[in-house]
Amino acid sequence: MIVSLQHLPTAGRSDTASAKLEQQFTDLAPALSNRQAKLEAQRCLYCYDAPCTRICPTEIDVAGFIRNIAHDNINGAAKVILQQNIMGGSCSRVCPTEILCEDACVRNHGAEKEPIKIGLLQRHALDNMSFASHPFERAASTGKRVAVVGAGPAGLSCAHQLAMLGHDVVVFEKQAKAGGLNEYGIAKYKLTNDFAQKEVEFLLQIGGIEIRHGMSLGSNLSLAQLQQEYAAVFLGLGLATSRALGLTGEDAPGLLPAIDYIAELRQTSDLSQLPVPPRAIVIGAGNTAIDMAVQIKRLGAQEVTLVYRRGTQEMSATWHEQEIARLNQVRIVTWAKPEQIMLDNDGRVAGMRFEKTHLVGEKLQGTGEFFELAAEAVFKAIGQTMDASLAHDATGNTLTRAGDKIEVDAHYRTSLRGVYAGGDCISMGQDLTVQAVQDGKLAARAIDQDLKGA
Repeated sequence: MIVSLQHLPTAGRSDTASAKLEQQFTDLAPALSNRQAKLEAQRCLYCYDAPCTRICPTEIDVAGFIRNIAHDNINGAAKVILQQNIMGGSCSRVCPTEILCEDACVRNHGAEKEPIKIGLLQRHALDNMSFASHPFERAASTGKRVAVVGAGPAGLSCAHQLAMLGHDVVVFEKQAKAGGLNEYGIAKYKLTNDFAQKEVEFLLQIGGIEIRHGMSLGSNLSLAQLQQEYAAVFLGLGLATSRALGLTGEDAPGLLPAIDYIAELRQTSDLSQLPVPPRAIVIGAGNTAIDMAVQIKRLGAQEVTLVYRRGTQEMSATWHEQEIARLNQVRIVTWAKPEQIMLDNDGRVAGMRFEKTHLVGEKLQGTGEFFELAAEAVFKAIGQTMDASLAHDATGNTLTRAGDKIEVDAHYRTSLRGVYAGGDCISMGQDLTVQAVQDGKLAARAIDQDLKGA
């Protein structure tokens, strides 16, 4: 039970049975059948210097894997994908293909305007591959050990690439399960049936990777010690802490980070026991805000309102994600910023007061006009930052920062010799799962080159 919401009724107190709730969290986009996949693959023009490949953060040979599907070579298609993106299964489900490969597809232009379903084809290949063993082999042992801090997409990708290159890897993870946001932070209807753990198990089959759980920098793990004991260190810390609204009453029962609720939702074995407010407000404009709003609505909230201080064009959630929210009867209110948390007589959240906003030149300003929304719960999804682990670690605290992220060079080197970083915690790239996978892969190659030259 989430402490901040323990005063609210659970989903199970309605007439909706637990089994029926589970049906609300089945695949958002059902898989293609074999026939559908082959027909879709045959639509591809197999472009030379394909724009879909050029825009893919992990540089997957899209035309190559689709051609394999068209020729009934599923294992061949899967290997093409996995060579560039070892976590291609999760990326096929969560990647915003509508603004990446599918947006770049040549079939998306002119009279047709119907791109190849690249994400679903990628999923088809990886869901239906049937290798007798792991499709990649490790290089000869280098005798070098590398530490990876964080078992999210960046850390796991880095570990797998390092293992392939012949290094032994120890991954330190503070959570009970590996997977990072794939395990704890993605909407349940996007990654179903314990997919995140199945992908981790597949990745580990390469060998040479050990994961130690319950380990956190600044607590029971020291960066200085890792530097002494390992040939190199990779930090894939992610962004685990929700930003604050900066309003009085932010610790009141009924107000909590969206990521905390999503993590609880993904880990529970009985959705009917989750606390569900009759009315909910979600503050934010990104995919986490959309995921939160849609999931709380599917759990049974009667009224869900997503509020953003700017317009829909400025929302970081794609148009596709915004449409998912609308199809799930989520109300989207724009040009409004939180002004006050409203509390009831028991000090619990009763709603929020907002000020309408507008642009004066390029600056966002309040209009002086206010309105209120009643709600029993408010979920904040206004961006995330790194937790305090680095600040609590004497050596980690010396890392050069770019704002609230770690500064790295073009080869993912930090300001500390032998320490690299990638994923959401660094200062370059997009905060996307697919980008984190690419960061981990490229950082591993940089580590390998530096160790060979040491």
